[in-house]
Amino acid sequence: MYAVFKTGGKQYRASEGDVITVEKIEAEKGATVELDQVLMVGEGEDVTVGTPFIDGGKVSATVVDHGRHDKIKVVKFKRRKHHLKRMGHRQYFTQLEITGISA
Repeated sequence: MYAVFKTGGKQYRASEGDVITVEKIEAEKGATVELDQVLMVGEGEDVTVGTPFIDGGKVSATVVDHGRHDKIKVVKFKRRKHHLKRMGHRQYFTQLEITGISA
């Protein structure tokens, strides 16, 4: 069984036992998190789609790790204006292990 759920403004598809990387969630390492914005749950031909969310749908996950992605370099440049601006950004993330899916 798999579920499509929403967290951090993005949508993810996951099955039980998957380890996924999502936007930072304020939770301790090893804590259990319940994500209740479930958009779709299904397996094979049996698929349930919410409008927009499934009532009572939950995805349970355990926080595996917190970290930061690789640095992204941003350059702003305006020709003939003597303007060059360089910036860097590292986004925080949380790794979750999906432990349960319920519709």
